[in-house]
Amino acid sequence: MKDSKLIAGLFAAAAFTIASLSAHAQQDAAMAGAAVATTDATLLAKVKSALAEQKQITVSANQGVVVLSGSVPSSDAGAKAIQAASAVAGVKEVKSELTVAGK
Repeated sequence: MKDSKLIAGLFAAAAFTIASLSAHAQQDAAMAGAAVATTDATLLAKVKSALAEQKQITVSANQGVVVLSGSVPSSDAGAKAIQAASAVAGVKEVKSELTVAGK
């Protein structure tokens, strides 16, 4: 009888531990996702600031990858925008969807 109570208690403790670990893992994953979103929002603000004079360029960011889109007056202006975005701390990659006006 004592053995069956001991075994039942051990199973209950094990189930509680597994449930706690699962909840902790889910919380960690949610916090990591929130950190990425915050990092992307911060990154987006920094890149937009770096490109403040080029209002025609739209910027998006996802997990450190920045996408520039819109129309620029020349290929030189597009290259400067890509360089400025690449120079922002935290940018992993810059993808250009820029087009040159009139072309």
